[in-house]
Amino acid sequence: MTQITLRRPDDWHLHLRDGEMLAGIAPESARHFGRAIIMPNLVPPVVTGEDAAAYRERILTALPEGSNFTPLMTLYLTETTDPADVAAAHASGLVTALKLYPAGATTNSASGVRDFDKVRPVLELMAEKGIPLCVHGEVVDSDIDIFDREAVFIDRVLDPIRRATPGLRVVMEHITTKQGVDYARAGGDDLGATITTHHLVINRNHILVGGIKPHYYCLPVAKREEHRLALREAATSGDASFFLGTDSAPHADPAKESACGCAGCFTATNTLSILAEVFEQDGALDKLEAFASRNGPAFYRLPVSEETVTLTKGEPVTYPGKIETGAGPVTVFDPGMPLHWRVEA
Repeated sequence: MTQITLRRPDDWHLHLRDGEMLAGIAPESARHFGRAIIMPNLVPPVVTGEDAAAYRERILTALPEGSNFTPLMTLYLTETTDPADVAAAHASGLVTALKLYPAGATTNSASGVRDFDKVRPVLELMAEKGIPLCVHGEVVDSDIDIFDREAVFIDRVLDPIRRATPGLRVVMEHITTKQGVDYARAGGDDLGATITTHHLVINRNHILVGGIKPHYYCLPVAKREEHRLALREAATSGDASFFLGTDSAPHADPAKESACGCAGCFTATNTLSILAEVFEQDGALDKLEAFASRNGPAFYRLPVSEETVTLTKGEPVTYPGKIETGAGPVTVFDPGMPLHWRVEA
């Protein structure tokens, strides 16, 4: 096979940042994706419908002229989130989902949840209204090894929340472990899971062997090879539980290449080429459309895109190593292998 045509993909987990960074990197996602779930962990975070409306306008302003990219807004769940504001923002069509960050789990998560009992009224409203909860699934206890935090979160936090709130629709975002795959598979129609592009490609050796590679450092951190292989099998299986959420997360190079570097891989520019390569390697090109274009809309109860994108296989694809922004250069994720699938204009 040398050419494939897919319904236009969506990105069900995307960081666009704000200000000069937003202006510089928004066109990278808008080029190939039709819609994206936009993460709310700005400073200050997007916590109300009013915040979401203002941020959405800034995103639309940053898009190239003629773009039909649609940002799907989320609210940052805090212990003081107002259920009435959530209900109104969702009913208006402004807000698609809420995002749960355990406090301190990742970039700009200090406003996240510490006491889950305090958000129970919001979770119950979400279950009633069918509003999805997007979850960063890691505990933050200092005594839990960073490579075990996702598995512990499932047992200690996620499963109890779901049992206590029947009907709550949950997306396990950027799963990184076999335990995450197994739990998502067994979770039923109210549970889905996103998988990133980079976690299909790298394991923890890529970060650490031969010197620290800051542009491979992300949260949740990449795990052992057995977990990467479990993610590959899940993504390429066609199983409706799994769909693409790139977690493309730009940071200016000085913030990545420092004594305390930021977490995040920026994959918006070359994700579709990487995915086609991965799915071809695993003999699953016929499943790529399900993962990238169909399973996500099905979970979010949205129509599949009427537009298409075509990828053609040929000579190795070239793409910029960095995206220059007014906030500084952002390094594009290097998959460490030649990419032969090009997205046609």
